[in-house]
Amino acid sequence: MNATATNRPEIWLIRHGETEWSKSGQHTGRTDIPLTDHGREQARALRPVLAAQTFDLVLHSPMTRARDTCEEAGLIAHAEEEPRLSEWNYGIYEGRKTVDIQADEPGWSVWTSPIPQGESLQDIQARAESLIERLLGASGRIALFSHAHFLRVLGACWMADSAALGAHLLLDTASVSVLGFDRESRALRQWNVTHRPA
Repeated sequence: MNATATNRPEIWLIRHGETEWSKSGQHTGRTDIPLTDHGREQARALRPVLAAQTFDLVLHSPMTRARDTCEEAGLIAHAEEEPRLSEWNYGIYEGRKTVDIQADEPGWSVWTSPIPQGESLQDIQARAESLIERLLGASGRIALFSHAHFLRVLGACWMADSAALGAHLLLDTASVSVLGFDRESRALRQWNVTHRPA
């Protein structure tokens, strides 16, 4: 059965296209970094994929990189801004690479270490669960334009009520993933599918 037939949502997760910081591996939370030209090409490559679907709700993060991906992918006309789709707040680690942080703090990980002046794993799980409550109140097909770490947390919470599981779910730029149901259970239908620019 499809999402519409069961009145349960089917949720498409679209990570924004490439930015200079995503290319370099810098943690990009609340810094409003624009898409690169290649990032815009990646987003435009999603147009035929998304145009083949009918979306009942389209939401995007407040960040320019997510909104512009939504626009380049052809879904901005009926999209709404959803603040809960913002990327993880990395606090004092904003703009830094994991390898550089670990040089100062061996063993550091965004998934297991404190994030001074930012969001803890518990904070971001609570935000994801709040958004899931909204999504479960909707029906049909939903598109979410957001960020790597937040979408990994959202997928993990959707499947297993555990943000920590997101550590094992990689997401490439401009990738598409789909969350849905297997009978009564929330399930992962597709993960990290990329469509290369023509």
